[in-house]
Amino acid sequence: MHQEEARVRLLDAAEELFYARGIQAVGMDEIRAASGVSLKRLYQSFPSKHELVESYLRHRDERWRAALAGHVREHAATPEDAPAAVFDWLHTWFTTPGFRGCAFLNAFGELGAVSEGVARAAREHKDAVHAYVAGLVRELPADDPAALAQQLALLIDGAITTATISGDADTALRARDAAVTLVRAAAPGGTENA
Repeated sequence: MHQEEARVRLLDAAEELFYARGIQAVGMDEIRAASGVSLKRLYQSFPSKHELVESYLRHRDERWRAALAGHVREHAATPEDAPAAVFDWLHTWFTTPGFRGCAFLNAFGELGAVSEGVARAAREHKDAVHAYVAGLVRELPADDPAALAQQLALLIDGAITTATISGDADTALRARDAAVTLVRAAAPGGTENA
C-alpha cells in the first residue's frame, strides 16, 4: 500500500469514528483496525493523535465545503436562489443517518482549550464557510453585503446547532425561510418589502 493510499484510508476511518463517537473516545488502534493500515504506517503518516485529528478536520472541511458548493451550483438557478439552496443542503445533511452536528464545534468542544491546532482548524473552517457565503452574497443586490453574509453565517451555525440538539431536521427549513427574508430585506429598498 502506498503512503498516500494509507493516508486517505486513515483519514476516512478517523472521520467516520471521530464524528460518530468523539475524538477522545477513539484510540489510534481502532483507527488502525478500521483503516486496515499497519500501526507502523499509521505512525509514519501521523506521528501523533493530535496530527491525525488536525488532518481529519482539514480533510472533513474540504469534503464538507465541496459538497455544499456542489449542491448550490446544481440547485440555485439564480444568485438570489443560492442562500436558500445552502439551507436546502443543510436539511438534506441533517436527515442523513449518523448526523451529529458540526464536526468542528464538536472537536473544539472536546479539545479546543488544549489544542491550538484543533482550535485553529475549527476557526479556519468557520472563516471559510463565512467567506463562501460572502461570495454568494456579492452576487446579490444588497445595501450591506458584509452584514448580510454575517447574518446568513449565523443562521447556518444556529440551524446546525439547533438540529443537533433537538434532532429536528426541519430547523434547516425554518432557517431557510429566515434567510430568504433577510435576502429580500437586504436589497435596496428591501425593508419596505420584507
